[in-house]
Amino acid sequence: MNIKMPDFDMKKFVKGAGSTLSRVVQLTEEKLGTSEKTEMDARFEHLSERSDSAKLWTEKIMRDTEAALIPNPANRMEDFIFEKIEKQKPKRLSNLEYLGLDMIEGGGEFGQDGPYGSALIKVGQAEQKLGSCERDFIGSAGVCYIQPLKKFLEGEMKTITKEKGVLESKRLDLDACKNRVRKARSMIGQQAAERDLRVAQSEFDRQAEITKLLLEGISTTQATHLRYLHSFVEAQVRYYGQCNKIMSDLQRELVSMRPPTPRLRVNSEDVDLTCGPPYLSKFQTQDSSQHYQQTITLHPAALAASAGKPPVSISPETYPIVDDSVIAALVADSDPNDISVL
Repeated sequence: MNIKMPDFDMKKFVKGAGSTLSRVVQLTEEKLGTSEKTEMDARFEHLSERSDSAKLWTEKIMRDTEAALIPNPANRMEDFIFEKIEKQKPKRLSNLEYLGLDMIEGGGEFGQDGPYGSALIKVGQAEQKLGSCERDFIGSAGVCYIQPLKKFLEGEMKTITKEKGVLESKRLDLDACKNRVRKARSMIGQQAAERDLRVAQSEFDRQAEITKLLLEGISTTQATHLRYLHSFVEAQVRYYGQCNKIMSDLQRELVSMRPPTPRLRVNSEDVDLTCGPPYLSKFQTQDSSQHYQQTITLHPAALAASAGKPPVSISPETYPIVDDSVIAALVADSDPNDISVL
């Protein structure tokens, strides 16, 4: 049985190892200050700094957006793993949907015909709708904003980083050749070193031009990212508009379920003007006839502010009768800023 060995180019291996060693030596000498370093022009340095800044802030914004949409780090890690193995992300209920389910079940236990049970069911259904809208918003925000940013980082920015690394290698090769030219003593050695220097200079210049073109494309990329940002904001506007409509409808439903009772708010105290005890009490006049009076006890803070004044009391001829005189009697000794009719 013949086993075919993989092709191995020893000459190429030795050349690569020699280049790597030469770069390490050159970099070490630069760190020690014993060797000169070829500097890039100001325009290139400016573009390079802009690309580094774009990479840094795009990564931060993408991570922050993901954290805002999916606060649970375990869920984010799970989604990341499923994305890497190219499988569909697991469908999970949001916290609002779990809350809605529990409210609906609790409302059924308390009795859906009762005021609290029926209200719980209504609120639970609204929470489920909010959770569904939230899930749709997370999906649309991922498509219109997060995914394009990831594509930029994993595509264009990774290419720029790679080409900058190649350029740095070419720069080290160039500077190493310059040092060999300076150190060459014999005519033959100097000619060989100068030939290597010309080749290294040509490769460095070509790589610098390629990298510069890629760096100049960052400004175009940012214009594209601006469109993605507009799409993200539009998705947010739709989401919050849907949430506002759901909650407004829920509020109207809850108000319609509330029994219509006239109330008065005095010093942050809600007073039901149609209720009986404890506000209704008897008192006896001098002619031994019995009458009823309705006594409204104000909030303790209001009593403290009234410097010991007695509670406001009214004596309607027929109970319950609520007219302007009744309201006037109730609020006579109260702060006008703390009174509102509901």
